[in-house]
Amino acid sequence: MADPTDPNDEAAKGRVALWLDPADLEWLSQTCRCKDNANPAEIERCARIRFRASAALHKAGLRD
Repeated sequence: MADPTDPNDEAAKGRVALWLDPADLEWLSQTCRCKDNANPAEIERCARIRFRASAALHKAGLRD
C-alpha cells in the first residue's frame, strides 16, 4: 500500500493538490509539447511534470 501524502509537508514545499483521472495522468506522463527551440529550463519542467505524473500512477498501483 502506498504511503499517504502529508498535506502539511507538501504545503511547506509550496505544492498544491491536483487530482486527475488515471487516463489524464497517463497522457501527461507520456506527453511533452516542448518546441524544438525550448530552453533547458522548459525541458526540465516538462520532464519533472512527466515524472511526477508517472510517479503518481505508480504510487496508486496503476503502473509498475
